[in-house]
This record gives sequence, C-alpha cells and structure tokens, in this order.
Amino acid sequence: MKIPYSKIPLTYSEQLSQLKTRGLIIDNESKALHLLENIGYYRLSGYWYPLLKDKPNHVFKDTANFYNAFQLYCFDRELRQLIISELEKIEVAIRAKMIYILSLKHGCFWFQYPNLFKNELKHSNTLQKIKDEYNKSDQDFVKSFKNKYTDSFPPAWMILEVTSFGSLSLLYSNLNDSKEKREIANYFGISDSVFVSWIHSIVYLRNLCAHHSRLWNRTLSIQPLIPRKTHCTWLSDLSVSNNKTFFMLSIVKYLLQTVNPNTNFSRKFKLLLEKYPNVDTYAMGFSQNWKSEPLWQ
Repeated sequence: MKIPYSKIPLTYSEQLSQLKTRGLIIDNESKALHLLENIGYYRLSGYWYPLLKDKPNHVFKDTANFYNAFQLYCFDRELRQLIISELEKIEVAIRAKMIYILSLKHGCFWFQYPNLFKNELKHSNTLQKIKDEYNKSDQDFVKSFKNKYTDSFPPAWMILEVTSFGSLSLLYSNLNDSKEKREIANYFGISDSVFVSWIHSIVYLRNLCAHHSRLWNRTLSIQPLIPRKTHCTWLSDLSVSNNKTFFMLSIVKYLLQTVNPNTNFSRKFKLLLEKYPNVDTYAMGFSQNWKSEPLWQ
C-alpha cells in the first residue's frame, strides 16, 4: 500500500547529526559538512548504503566510516571519467564506419530512405530527432550548408556529425538485415544482432557517465547480449553477469581492440583499483580470476 512521502528537509548540521546517530564514524566533521554541502546527502548515500548492517532502519555497521564512503565516491567519479574518454573513441569509430559503408552503397542521403529500414514509423521518428538536432546545431559547416543548398538535410558525413549517438543507435538497430549492416558489425568483430545490443548499452553507459550517476555497484537496467562468437579476444569466463559494470567495461575493452589497438585502458583501470584498495570488485560483477583473462592483459 502506497503512502504519502513525509520526510522533511534537513540542514547540513542536522544531516551530519543523523548520520552520527545511525552509527556512521565521522573523523573530520568540518570536511564531512563541506562534502554534504558540495556533493549532497542523497548522492553520497548511494556509497554508504553498502556500509549499513540494518538497511530498513538505516543503521551502520560498527566499522562504517564516512571517509570510506567518500573514497568509493571518488573511485566512481574517476571510473566514469576513464570510461567516457574511451567511449568517445568508440562512438567516433562507429559513426565513421556507418557513414562510409552505407554512403558508398546507397548514396549520401541513405539515412532518409524508408526502404532501407525495418519499421517505417520508427524511421520517421528517428529522422525527426535527427532533424531537430540538425536545426539546433550551431556548427559553422551546418550554417554554411543551409546558406548554400536547398536540401532538407546535408549528406550523411555532415548530418551524422551533429547527430546524437542515441539517434545513430536507433538508425543502426532499425536497418534492414543486409550485407552492409553485417559488414559494419563485422568490422568490430561481432554479429549485427550483438552489435545492436552493444550500441544500445553504450548509449546507456554514456548517459550514466554524462549525468554523474553511480556506476561502481550498479545493476544495469540494459543487458547487452553475450556473443557466441567473436573475431577478437573476448572473455573466456562466460558465467559473468551481463547486467553489471564489469561486463560493460569488458565491452569497452573488446571494442578498443579494433578502435585503438595500443590502448592502455587495462593499465589505467588496474592503477585506479590500486589507488582505491577498499573498492569491492565483486559488487561490480568482476569474476574472481578476471586479471588472468586474456582480454584484460
């Protein structure tokens, strides 16, 4: 049975007192107050939740420490920063490969042709999103095109540079089953069906990172497909959960084999774990022997 929300706002001092009453150890109260003011109680609460021994009543474990929760927050922030820098490379590569293969086969305005797509309504809706993004763009090449040409859209290599990755994902997923769709996916070493789910999950991961959402122990609402066959090195342990952070990190690492073969992503991530030794990798879905996985070497 639902009830009205009845909690009232608390001052920073009252928030701190409440945490102390519930058993959280706070060694430096002035720093804790500063963090509550500049990060927020609710955002930080996601990182001290694992420190509770009685979750319904919000009672902390005897050793629970505010500083340890803040360290988890710092780890999560640096993890998102690491991921977003690698996702940019992957997104640019996917964008470039789609533009190249589909433009050579169907011409520079292929994204407008309903006959290339499975669902006409979905295509129409995606095209409207692309048009909205195009109209909002203040890029110089967009202004120049509008001033010179009568076409409703620029060619694919222009319009898809100002198209969100979410819209690009919708375009790819709605493409008819074809040689070109498979060729795009095969370039990245997986089947087109797996690639559809991976692109969708990358959009989701990117949004989590861009909106500073907690990632380290999150159960992901989007579950990418587990590939049966890959052209590049993949996980040998297929028992890992595909709704945890480790699986998404492994997708990023897998795609980087094609996009950036000399990547130091593994080394950077391992250094991050060394910097924050209190991080529980099990909560992120890591397998016990993940460091021995060839993918993570």
